[in-house]
Amino acid sequence: MTAHSFSELHTIPFYECNVNNRISIPMLINILILASEHQNEKLGVDQLYLIDKYGIGWVVTSYSIHISQLPKKDSVVKMTTRGTSYNRYFAFREFWLHDQDGNELVKVESIWVLMNEKTRKITPIKDDVIKPYQSENVRRVPRLPRPKRIESTDKVTAKEYQVRWSDIDFNGHVNNSRYPEWMLDSLPMSFLNNHEPANIDIRFENEVKYGNRVTSSVVVDSSNNDKIETVHEIKSNDVLSASATIVWKENQVKGND
Repeated sequence: MTAHSFSELHTIPFYECNVNNRISIPMLINILILASEHQNEKLGVDQLYLIDKYGIGWVVTSYSIHISQLPKKDSVVKMTTRGTSYNRYFAFREFWLHDQDGNELVKVESIWVLMNEKTRKITPIKDDVIKPYQSENVRRVPRLPRPKRIESTDKVTAKEYQVRWSDIDFNGHVNNSRYPEWMLDSLPMSFLNNHEPANIDIRFENEVKYGNRVTSSVVVDSSNNDKIETVHEIKSNDVLSASATIVWKENQVKGND
């Protein structure tokens, strides 16, 4: 059985882009999640259906994002996704972004769980929920790279934020795109103007709720001449909420190029 895939075209508007007129990482995550939501709706198992019938919803626990090139403003991209495999508690979903010539721009691997909306605990994946995707039932889903942890405070840069009403999604917790937004904001603008992510491994540990204060910490490692790596942590009340490792490349596109 081959897993159902779903594709749709998307035009990158200016408000999804950063200062270099390339899609921003938070918006990249948002449009890919939008594609998966559209697949869910097509298969009749969207989030509202799951909440209404079972009181459960899909929650992502980790992403591994591989970027060949971020699409620029006004470009048309093809978004593709499929629920590839699953076991009792975890589901593995893949995403792709291609340009109009069929070149792969972005590949994303992700791990998802079903969470009880009231208890906020993980629940087993129900057969009738996963069946429409024709995902492969496996003993173990692929393991994604675990982000590094900040080991020393000597070179840490940190910023603090308060969770706003606009940060909360319909599930009642912080939207996942906010975490990479906080992470990237901890880096200098000059660095972000001149570098572009090549690979992002991000893991979500504990939920952050409305009104919480969070600290976004980063350490920049440029000891390897071949690459620059940043290690990120988001904490609330000293509890780890999310972590990420980002490998960077020099940005060849500046401003309106």
